[in-house]
Amino acid sequence: MTVIDISASVMQFLLAFIVVAPLLGAVAALLPAPPGLKGKNPDQAVLRHGVTVTGAVLVAAIVLAVGFDHDHPATMQATTDISWIPALDVRIHLGIDGISLPLLLLTALLTFLCALYSYFKLPAGPSPKAFVALVLVLESGTLATFAVLDLLLFFLAFEMVLIPMYFLIARWGGGQRQAAAWKFILYTLLGSVVMLLGLLLIGLKSGTFDMVALATDNGRGLTTSVQVIAVLAIGVGLAVKTPMWPLHSWLPDAHTAAPTVGSVLLAGVLLKMGTYGFVRILLPVAPDGMRTFAPYLAAFAVVGIVYGSLACLALARTGAKGDLKRLIAYSSVGHMGFVLLGIATMTPTGVNGALFANIAHGLITGLLFFLVGAIKDRYGTADLDTLAGATGAALYGRAPRLGALLAFAAIASLGLPGLAGFWGEMLTLFGAYSPAEGLSRPAFRTFMAIGAFGTLLTAAYMLIVVRRVCMGEHPPHSRLSPPDDRAPRTADGPEPSVLPVGPEPSATPDGPEPSATPDGSEPSATAGARPATTPQLADIRTYEAVAWTPLAALTVLAGLWPAVLLGLTDPAVQQLLAGGKS
Repeated sequence: MTVIDISASVMQFLLAFIVVAPLLGAVAALLPAPPGLKGKNPDQAVLRHGVTVTGAVLVAAIVLAVGFDHDHPATMQATTDISWIPALDVRIHLGIDGISLPLLLLTALLTFLCALYSYFKLPAGPSPKAFVALVLVLESGTLATFAVLDLLLFFLAFEMVLIPMYFLIARWGGGQRQAAAWKFILYTLLGSVVMLLGLLLIGLKSGTFDMVALATDNGRGLTTSVQVIAVLAIGVGLAVKTPMWPLHSWLPDAHTAAPTVGSVLLAGVLLKMGTYGFVRILLPVAPDGMRTFAPYLAAFAVVGIVYGSLACLALARTGAKGDLKRLIAYSSVGHMGFVLLGIATMTPTGVNGALFANIAHGLITGLLFFLVGAIKDRYGTADLDTLAGATGAALYGRAPRLGALLAFAAIASLGLPGLAGFWGEMLTLFGAYSPAEGLSRPAFRTFMAIGAFGTLLTAAYMLIVVRRVCMGEHPPHSRLSPPDDRAPRTADGPEPSVLPVGPEPSATPDGPEPSATPDGSEPSATAGARPATTPQLADIRTYEAVAWTPLAALTVLAGLWPAVLLGLTDPAVQQLLAGGKS
C-alpha cells in the first residue's frame, strides 16, 4: 500500500537526489552568490541557501516516504545499481527498506531544523559559507550511510561525516574545542581503520561487497572463524561511533564543546550510524560471529546504561559544577546502551526496540540540546549550580514556556509511557528476557534486570535536572537575609544581591546574556533569594518554536502511535534475521 503511486524511476531519482543534493549544495555555498540572490547581507544569503537545500532534501524524503510501498517494507525500494569499480565488484548500489527509511527521514528533518535555527542564531565563528558547506557535507554523508548497499560505499559514507564534524567543533565550538575535536577525530579514525579491515575480510572471503547478497546468504559463505574476526573488527569501529562504554570518552567532550546545532546533529544523527551498522551488516552477514560476541555486547551495554546514569547523577548534584550539556551527553551513553542491548538479543523484539529507541533518542535528545543551547544563550552558562542558584523561580518563573518544554523533553527522555522514549526501552528489555536461541537466558535476564535498574537511575537524574533548572534552589534559610522590599531598586533590574538577567538577547543578537554580577564578581550567597519581582528572560521565540515544535510533536506521536514506526521496521527485521528466507 502506497499513499501516492510513484513510478520506480521517480523513486530512484528521489533517493539519488536526497544523497547528492546536499553535496552539490555545499559546493554552491562556497561559490559567489549570483547577483540577484546576494540580498543586503551576504552572510544571510548563504544561510538562506542552507535552509533552501536542506528544505528541498526534506521535501524529497517526505515524498519518498509517501511513495514507499508500506505493504512490503522488507523489500529494497527506490534501488539504483550501477557498476563503479568492476575489478573489485564495487557498485553504486542505493536502496531503502523499513529499517533505513525512518533514519533517512530523521536525518533530513534534523538537518533542516538545524539550518533554520542557524539562520536566526548562527554560532560565533569563521565564515558562514564554510559553516553551511560543512553542515551540508555532513548531511550528505549521513544520508548516504543509510542509503548505500555496498560495504565499501558504506565505509566511505561512514567516514565522510568525520571531517565536517571535526571543523564544526574546532572552529564554531566553545571552550576546549580544539582538544575535543582532536579527541573526536582520533577515536573515530582509529576505530574506522579496524572496521575497514573487517569489511575487506568479509568482501574478499565471500566474493562480494553487496550488502543485500551478503544478507541473503546469511553467513553461509563465511566460516565461523572469519565471522568472529569480522564482527570483532567491524564491531570496534561501530562501537566507537555509537558510542559504547568504554569507548565513549570522546562524546562528553565533543558535546560540551560543540555549537548547539553540532550537538543536535551529533546526538540525533551521527550516533545512529554505529547502531545502524550493527543491524544492517553484522546481524545478517555474520550471525555466528554476532552470537559469539552477543553476551559481551550486552554486558558492555548495561554497564554503559548504569555508568551513564551514575555520571549524570554526579553532575546533577549540588556543588558539582556540572555542565548541563555534558550531562545530556552522558545520558546519551545510557540511552545508546539500551539500543545495543536490544541488538545483542538477536531477536525481532529486541532489534525492533533498538531501532525504535534510535529514532526516539534522535528526537528527544535533539530537542534537549536545542533547549540547553537556548538556556546557555540566555544565561551565558550551562553550569547547573549557576542555573539553579540564579533565582528561586528559575525557568518556570523567568521563561515559563521554555521551562515547560525542558520538563517535557526530560520526562520523555526518562521513558514516560505515552511518549517516544518508552517503547524502545520496553521492547529491548522484553527482548533480553527471551534472547535468541543459543544465548544464555539467565545471563540476559540479569542484563534485563540491570537495564531496568538503569531506567530508575535515568528518572532520578532527569527529575533532579528539572527540579534544579526549572524550579531553582533556595539556600538554607539560616544563611539568607530576609529580603527588604523597602530597599531601593534600580531602574534596570533587581537589587545587587540578586543575579541580574542582563539585556535581552535581541539587543545583542550575537552574544550571550551576562550571567555574573555587574562588577564581574560571583553572585553572593544571597543570590538564591527570590526577589519581590522575578527578573524575566526571553521566552521561546518564534524561530525557536518553529524549530522545536516538530520534534516535540513527533515525540508525542511516536509515543501514542508506535505502530507507525514498528509497522515499517518489524517485517524488515524479521527478514533480515532470517537471511532473506521469510
